[in-house]
Amino acid sequence: MKRIILAGGCFWGVQAYFRDVKGVKHTEVGYANGNKENPTYKEVCNGVATHAEVTLVEYDETVVQLPTLLEHFFRIINPYTLNRQGHDVGVQYRSGVYFESEEDAQVARQFIASRQALSERKFAVVVEPLKNYYIAEEYHQDYLIKNPNGYCHVNLGLLKEDEKNEKN
Repeated sequence: MKRIILAGGCFWGVQAYFRDVKGVKHTEVGYANGNKENPTYKEVCNGVATHAEVTLVEYDETVVQLPTLLEHFFRIINPYTLNRQGHDVGVQYRSGVYFESEEDAQVARQFIASRQALSERKFAVVVEPLKNYYIAEEYHQDYLIKNPNGYCHVNLGLLKEDEKNEKN
């Protein structure tokens, strides 16, 4: 299994989306690359902790490769907004790819550079080594399964559209 940590705004929707991507075996939400150990959601939201809300994605690379996961990631984020996705604004909602290997760093940087070359606007997506990661509180895990009418900035219907198009 390989893993990558993605920050794309509110972690509830990012997790709900990636949980259903073929080849993804496990997801969990947490906090990454911040200034303190074991931050709480309240500390992240009020700025005491400077972590990004992230989704850890574990995947079987014989089924899905990192570039495909990054394609999915770019489908659900606005790569131009700094510290914002949807209606969520704040440093914890920044967009980023946090890697654990230099190989993944190169793949992510090349992917983003190729996308950036097609755009006149500058991306606000960072690619950084994972400095720290703390799993979020249990009530945040699979939040949109537990709360089907919960807020989500991600279009969760995109994967269903893919399945429908594959059948046609």
